[in-house]
Amino acid sequence: MVCEKKVVEEVSGWLRVYDDGSVDRTWTGPPEVKFISDPVPSHEEFVDGVATRDVTIDEKSGLRVRIYLPEVDSKEQNKLPIILHFHGGGFCISQADWFMYYTIYTKLVKMAKAICVSVYLRRAPEHRLPAACDDGLAALLWLRSLAQGKSHESWLNDHADFKRVFLIGDSSGGNLVHEVAARAGREDLSPVRIAGGIPIHPGFVRSERSKSELEKPQSPLLTLDMVDKFLGFALPVGCNKDHPLTCPMGPAAPPLNTLNLPPFLLCVAEDDLIRDTEMEYYEAMKRANKDVILLTNPGMGHSFYLNKIAMDMDPQTASQATALFEGIVEFINKH
Repeated sequence: MVCEKKVVEEVSGWLRVYDDGSVDRTWTGPPEVKFISDPVPSHEEFVDGVATRDVTIDEKSGLRVRIYLPEVDSKEQNKLPIILHFHGGGFCISQADWFMYYTIYTKLVKMAKAICVSVYLRRAPEHRLPAACDDGLAALLWLRSLAQGKSHESWLNDHADFKRVFLIGDSSGGNLVHEVAARAGREDLSPVRIAGGIPIHPGFVRSERSKSELEKPQSPLLTLDMVDKFLGFALPVGCNKDHPLTCPMGPAAPPLNTLNLPPFLLCVAEDDLIRDTEMEYYEAMKRANKDVILLTNPGMGHSFYLNKIAMDMDPQTASQATALFEGIVEFINKH
């Protein structure tokens, strides 16, 4: 007799957890949006001005990164800054080769004239936090090993400026920007220098619902159900949303004024479900005398720029996405 396994938890079409502990991330929502989660194969030839390469950076753990290299004028002698990217997905879904990231980071590396290194982060519930944080720091330390000549990756060693590394992350990846930057502040990264951190719509929350969580509209990219269930899967067993990784401005976290952090560009969407707690983080950073700039997109929701359908169909969304990218490029150029 064959016993069928049963779904014990499901999250909005994104993820199902079964009674045997297995996890299925097959998209079961509207088929017309499935394409955003389709993987894009790497291509080492230039396509529309960008080449991509997947590299295993730790043979023991299998940790990988995807590198985006923009095509530059052969006469150009300047080395390119590095954008170290941590993907979002509530620590539970998405990965570096998803179509929605491919479309964004091919665009950004061309605009910024930078190399992007996007990390294939381990995901919960199979790998609870701090696994993704450890992966983010491991990728940064791999960049250090390249800069020190202990490892070699031709695209980076030939083209990258290791003194201009920017940490960038969307949603839960924004949490990793803060945590990896804080950890890096306790490391000797020489000759690598973190020039800045760019958390985009970071998943900073508290146990108690904020006003924006209660009043702002939910969207396919963020619902209260997703926030609660994903963090329930991701946080260490027995912890709640006041944990330092989800509430770095809270009393359980190290005081912000004790952290050695680079300049930050905090990107916030006006209609984001979790806008209020993102603003709490901003105000706490300012009180701690940290170098932090706020970039706000009016009328936009959480991770709006990753919604390609809205980007293609709605001129306002496309315009605000352009403003976001231009703000990020300006920050990179200043640092």
